[in-house]
Amino acid sequence: MAKLDSIETELQKTPDKQISLVDPDARSMATSGRGTGIVGYNVQTAVDAKHHLIVAHEVTNVGHDRSQLANMAKQAKTAMAVSELIAIADRGYFSSEEIRQCEESGITAFVPKCVTSGAQADGRFGKADFIYDAETNEYRCPAGQRLIWRFSRIEHGLNLHRYWSSHCPQCDIKAQCTPSDYRRVSRWEHEDILEAMQRRLDLAPDSMRIRRQTVEHPFGTLKAWMGSTHFLTRQLKNVSTEMSLHVLAYNMKRVMNLMGTTALMEAMVA
Repeated sequence: MAKLDSIETELQKTPDKQISLVDPDARSMATSGRGTGIVGYNVQTAVDAKHHLIVAHEVTNVGHDRSQLANMAKQAKTAMAVSELIAIADRGYFSSEEIRQCEESGITAFVPKCVTSGAQADGRFGKADFIYDAETNEYRCPAGQRLIWRFSRIEHGLNLHRYWSSHCPQCDIKAQCTPSDYRRVSRWEHEDILEAMQRRLDLAPDSMRIRRQTVEHPFGTLKAWMGSTHFLTRQLKNVSTEMSLHVLAYNMKRVMNLMGTTALMEAMVA
């Protein structure tokens, strides 16, 4: 009990309230099963869609992907020495700020948004049913009423504008919209970037299929080579080195399959 009390004291001092006694750098990672997880690392990769080569990778101990989109896309852009890049990621990478950083870096992002609207889950109008007019800086609701700008404030580091209509209490279809007195709509100051990305996604319905066929291929191959084992080393710097060796082996074998051993050796000498 004294030992556990000592661990509890140390636990409260950590920023993420986690302590791993086996590997001090490992952290809890959610797995595909509902409510399940494993203590380990989060491996990030950027894979080129043409040849399925891993052009960038990084091992982190952060249990989610929301802060990794711009980082990995920029690394891939640098590694491929291109001025423009298309980055496709799954909804776990959706972050308004990360997508804005990609836009500013000449990276065209395709990331589906997580649907978390309680209104849509309850069968009411979602935010997509409210049409924004950039010229007047207003929204138009499904009932045809104007939602005008009311105020702005910072939430979770984002500058959000708030809109609503004074007509809500008298609206005939209010029950389909909100149980509150007014239906309020929030808009991020760079919402136009997200809207442009959504239009791209609507016009490219195969994006997520391409993502699965591209980025999951190397992971599947590496796991097949590794078998059922986990990383053999401990601590972030050592696991990063181990992963780098896996990536090097994968890329070399992949290039050998694409261009042959002789051509690879000639290219390496050149």
